[in-house]
Amino acid sequence: MSEENRIGKKIRQLREGHGISMEELAESTHNSVETIENIESGALLPSLSPLMKIARALGVRLGTFMDDASQTGPFMVKSGKSENIIRFSGQNHISNQSSLELYSLAYGKSDRHMEPYIVDVHPLNGSDYQLSSHEGEEFIYIIQGEIEILYGQEKYHLEQGDSIYYDSVIPHDLHAYKGEARILAVVYSPF
Repeated sequence: MSEENRIGKKIRQLREGHGISMEELAESTHNSVETIENIESGALLPSLSPLMKIARALGVRLGTFMDDASQTGPFMVKSGKSENIIRFSGQNHISNQSSLELYSLAYGKSDRHMEPYIVDVHPLNGSDYQLSSHEGEEFIYIIQGEIEILYGQEKYHLEQGDSIYYDSVIPHDLHAYKGEARILAVVYSPF
């Protein structure tokens, strides 16, 4: 398993700890057993939507996949230098390349209701974007570069200093627009 993709190990630990088979997890998340195997082994960098479904099926927050030793008091990350990172394939459900790198800003805080991240968004070739949805809300602030968000039938172009807040139950896709970008993303997803 790649050091860059530690999520799979955590998913396997949680799944086994809950006494759930790979087949049961695959069925409850509408994924194949092969996809679950590849995520757990670290061979696959999934998109955000399948991970949200896996988190929900396991009864945990998305950030749980990044948690190590958690604490109940304040949790601080100096200068945005988070050591915990999640890599996502973005729009592709099955990929071994990362288009989104999420640096958790609260990985050590237990009982949190929001998931704040600094996200490096890498451009992808092509424009066949797959919209996905999940319960909750998202707040996005553009730190640098440009982002395009497809939201339902609408398209939003955001530049440095712009922000957007939306219900993530509406199918959406966030991607870089003309080059690299960096954003602050705060995700709330009830479980």
